[in-house]
Amino acid sequence: QVQPVESGGGLVQTGGSLRLSCVVSGRIFSAMGWFRQAPGKEREFVAATSQSGRLTKYADFARGRFTISRDSAKNTVYLEMESLKPEDTAAYYCNTGSAAGALATMATTGSWGQGTQVTVSS
Repeated sequence: QVQPVESGGGLVQTGGSLRLSCVVSGRIFSAMGWFRQAPGKEREFVAATSQSGRLTKYADFARGRFTISRDSAKNTVYLEMESLKPEDTAAYYCNTGSAAGALATMATTGSWGQGTQVTVSS
């Protein structure tokens, strides 16, 4: 299975920005998505992009603040996060899926990586 490697997390203040990256081994011929899991909570969908990158989907909390993009030549998907809030604190993961819409329902097709921790201080 495809093994993703996430990076770019860190500690930021409320209102700050971060750019997460996810590199996947091998060529990616699928949709890609970002997910997050806060302590004591279930993993939830954040954003997804289609294989072409032309279609994107966002969770309500991410829409307008987060932007997903991909560079297929580099087998990399990005998540630009702005106006971060303390409630965005979580471990962020990426995964593959058959379509952006499927990823929005948590239907993933790859393995989970180690994730990258995002901590937003108030």
